[in-house]
Amino acid sequence: MAVAVETPFHVLAVDDSLPDRKLIERLLKTSSFQVTTVDSGSKALEFLGLHDHEDSPISAQSDQQEVAVNLIITDYCMPGMTGYDLLKKIKESSYLRDIPVVIMSSDNIPSRINR
Repeated sequence: MAVAVETPFHVLAVDDSLPDRKLIERLLKTSSFQVTTVDSGSKALEFLGLHDHEDSPISAQSDQQEVAVNLIITDYCMPGMTGYDLLKKIKESSYLRDIPVVIMSSDNIPSRINR
């Protein structure tokens, strides 16, 4: 008799600030979420298996299931690739576009985040 094992809700947290990453991770893990943290948008795309300029995943279909992500939480203001740039890359990908993305900022400077 097979026993169904429920896969935990997996959140990818993207923030260049180590204290902010640790805080997000701690808060989500208390709710029994599986949490993966990375410090940049490019590392998030790498984790998700997306080439910088391509729509297709790097790995085979079987590997995609190993890194299935249910939600992405990203900082807005990061060096290199902003959270908004990361959002655009994710939504341009046919294989990632259905993953919800939450963009946040601990900065209290509205002109920095106006788009």
